[in-house]
Amino acid sequence: MSHPEFPLSPELIHLNHAAVAPWPKRTSKAIEDFAKQNTRYGSQHYLDWLKKESELRIQLQTLVNAPSQDDIALVKNTSEALSFVAYGLDWHAGDNIVSSNEEFPSNRIVWQSLSNQGVEFREADLTSANSPEEALFSLVNKQTRLITISSIEFASGLRLDLEKIGQFCQSRNILFCIDAIQSLGAVQFDVQKYHADFVMADGHKWMFGPEGLGVFYSSEKARKQLKLTQYGWHMMKNTHNYENKPWEIHPTAQRFECGSPNMLCIHALSASLSLLLEIGLQEIEHRVLANAQHLIERINKRSDLTLLSQTHTQLQSGIVVFKHKTINNDVLYTHLQSKQVICAMRGGGIRFSPHFYNSKDELERAIDLIPPS
Repeated sequence: MSHPEFPLSPELIHLNHAAVAPWPKRTSKAIEDFAKQNTRYGSQHYLDWLKKESELRIQLQTLVNAPSQDDIALVKNTSEALSFVAYGLDWHAGDNIVSSNEEFPSNRIVWQSLSNQGVEFREADLTSANSPEEALFSLVNKQTRLITISSIEFASGLRLDLEKIGQFCQSRNILFCIDAIQSLGAVQFDVQKYHADFVMADGHKWMFGPEGLGVFYSSEKARKQLKLTQYGWHMMKNTHNYENKPWEIHPTAQRFECGSPNMLCIHALSASLSLLLEIGLQEIEHRVLANAQHLIERINKRSDLTLLSQTHTQLQSGIVVFKHKTINNDVLYTHLQSKQVICAMRGGGIRFSPHFYNSKDELERAIDLIPPS
């Protein structure tokens, strides 16, 4: 039985929320209403749009448990926010950054680009120690300025103990940066509990939002360490005082928003988050992990399938990766897509990433559509 907020085609099984998620019904309506209003009234209701922008900041504050909505910046994507950190900090030759060898390119190449400043990017093998966290810690020395890691690794589904990493960083005065794109909207998240300095995520995956709008959290202390790399009217303290001469930098995280806000995406993402917050992230996480566990159990029952996701770790995610023992990944992926099972090829196999609304019947059908040996 389909969820009322997700009236997807009945023959389609969407298991690709770790990539690009479908929109809830309310999000589609929010965009439609915004378009109709704009077509008929233009910017007459712009003050209402600004209220919606403020509402979205509060929703995102709640989602990550930020101390204040002043800690929330609305950015184009994760990569932009990572660049704000990488090129906002004052680096010195000999500094190093510790990360992993499982990162999505956005959380790798921006740090590697700092090599021309004499900054070393260190990649831990997350499977080389007793725990992935210990693998990170083993690369830290007195020259380590920052640890940057994905909360959940995109290709393996490995979920890191962010509280443990955050405590490690805090005790050694190391900055802590989290790419949370595979967490927000799927599992509970707490920037204060993790002692996070910087957190960023796009809205188009587990948060059910459109592409082109994301969140950038920065703690007040860490934010003051970043020099700005973009400038425009929207990052001024007196945003709507257009004759403001001289001008001051906005005291909040809005300083990272240099130009006009993406009002269309703001309306859409706010609608999507309203659904998640209505249900509650504790319940969302419970359902996501239950769906992932159901897939794991079904895969393990098939003698022709090999589960690639790690299940021995205490922290689980909504990402399940497996491969077929006799069918090539390319062939299997093409077959599943042809049967309208929306998935991805990642981590050396096929990646399923169900959300809270996926039914057990859909999961059963997806597994049954995998050909036997």
